Amino acid sequence: MAKSSSTFVCQSCGNVTSKWAGKCEACGGWNTITEEGAAPPLGNNAGPRKRGRRIALEDLKTVDKEPPRRITGTAEFDRVAGGGLVPGSALLIGGDPGVGKSTLILQALASYANKGGHAVYISGEEAMAQVRLRAARMGLSEAKVALGAATNVEDILTTLESQPAPGIIAIDSIQTIWTSALEAAPGTIAQVRTASFDLVRYAKASGAALLLVGHVTKDGQIAGPKAVEHLVDAVLYFEGERGHHFRILRAVKNRFGATDEIGVFEMTGAGLSQVANPSALFLGDRHSNAPGNAVFAGMEGTRPLLVEIQALVAAPAYGTPRRAVVGWESSRLAMILAVLDARGGLGMGGHDVYLNVAGGLKVGEPAADLAAAAALISSFTGRALPKDTVYFGEISLSGDVRPGPQAELRLKEAAKLGFTRAVVPTGTKADGVGLALHPISDVAELAQFAGGARGPGPVAVVK
Repeated sequence: MAKSSSTFVCQSCGNVTSKWAGKCEACGGWNTITEEGAAPPLGNNAGPRKRGRRIALEDLKTVDKEPPRRITGTAEFDRVAGGGLVPGSALLIGGDPGVGKSTLILQALASYANKGGHAVYISGEEAMAQVRLRAARMGLSEAKVALGAATNVEDILTTLESQPAPGIIAIDSIQTIWTSALEAAPGTIAQVRTASFDLVRYAKASGAALLLVGHVTKDGQIAGPKAVEHLVDAVLYFEGERGHHFRILRAVKNRFGATDEIGVFEMTGAGLSQVANPSALFLGDRHSNAPGNAVFAGMEGTRPLLVEIQALVAAPAYGTPRRAVVGWESSRLAMILAVLDARGGLGMGGHDVYLNVAGGLKVGEPAADLAAAAALISSFTGRALPKDTVYFGEISLSGDVRPGPQAELRLKEAAKLGFTRAVVPTGTKADGVGLALHPISDVAELAQFAGGARGPGPVAVVK
């Protein structure tokens, strides 16, 4: 009789080893390695291959009628999903504990049910009484959402197959679902992968839209194997900083819509409230005229978004200058400081530098370089920037300012919020937006503009 073999898999990162160890060499986690059955043999040792059925092959000109999307009625959620949920699609939603994932899903399902849709909510973490209490607090008790509490995937599929296929199914959360076909404990990589595959296969066959809620690790990544993210059609992250009342739903993968799309919500006592004008939320009340504040006209997916970038350049308190960044890449700040010193003639490299994106938003696009540099120069020279001006543009290592994409959308959003002037890269064209454009070709011109914004003299250059 052939000797049975098994493998040992880390439940945090999925690393496979031939023997058990107390510490995973790949991720450094302790007591995360468990034994799993070996995969069936491949290649010549697999025995005779079973003959399969012939599949139909079609050309690229074949056009199938696109099914209508299912609109939940939660506009920000539908925006991130690409305009609604596609029948038969699967979405994975991750986020930190307590950020509001369950609240968001319950609101979306209740809104869909109130419009006459058939929605099913399966809770694997909370009892049905707890879900009902949350629904009552949010004023959703009258919504016709079918509620269930189960963790066994066979029980869930049997229940769903015994009735007409619902329009939307929500599983909260996938880490609690297990299958009796495996001996592994619930939450392990094998269980999460198998349960996700069974649920996604049902969604594809029935035409139901599937929403899976996933836990995240301490690094902010969705827990479990990466195979789950490959199985689903869209991966959404629900983000929120402690101390801030708003939440951001961000798409990082979407087969049916734009990636990097965001939806903005505000957490209230009655649940999540949609923010129709997020630029006004992130800008807030800008009454201060202190140096170091610049408004960045950014883009998040297809949505223009204005946000304030705050900078503080101070004399070093200790021998080594300190750098602190919130909401931006620290490596990007180091590059901008080096370019300003080398190409702009500024000497702020030996100072303490603090940079913050107001409101807790994380900005990742390179077009924020110009606004960050303007804020740094303003703080360094002690001269405030004009409050009616927005900035966007990418700064290269040569000191040149490169244009950013979708300039017209950025400028239209700024004009809508009452801004009258924009500092943009040379060559930017936007006709009929109602803003006066101030072209900047390099950081030397930016230093002249930002440092001399409140006076006739040029920027103070520190050698």
